Amino acid sequence: MQPLAILLTLAAGLALPGAVAAADAAEGLQITAPYVRAVPPGQPNSAAFMELTNRSDADRALVAAASDAAAVVELHTHRMEDGMMVMRQVAQIDLPAGVPVVLAPGGLHVMLIGLKQQLQPGDAVELTLVLDDGEQVSVTAPVQAVQPPMHGHQHQH
Repeated sequence: MQPLAILLTLAAGLALPGAVAAADAAEGLQITAPYVRAVPPGQPNSAAFMELTNRSDADRALVAAASDAAAVVELHTHRMEDGMMVMRQVAQIDLPAGVPVVLAPGGLHVMLIGLKQQLQPGDAVELTLVLDDGEQVSVTAPVQAVQPPMHGHQHQH
């Protein structure tokens, strides 16, 4: 019986490094402080924000997102066009290796279009983030009241 027990222990020990490597690969994208903007009744759209850190050695990109909370989910950014801040859909959000990318009000964000229910503080929204290699990462984002960004320090060039 002892040789079998030793063999099983060795086999289990050999299996562990593979399991750890798989876990590390699945955790290549670190998601910090996700949240979705609470919206007033009748508001059909909202947005999700978070910080994404690509912990792999290769540059990656967020290419899509999905959620049962909205009819359509798109990647968006805000940018200045003709002196006005406008929101535009983007094909992807680049995630350079080791560099945190902040999705925040007034910048990059995940747009939730055609909300299927009112989003109130205390609720949570399930999101699926899709990376350029097909990897899907699930995240639960609590719904929070968000103040619009302050624009008191704009400089005209």
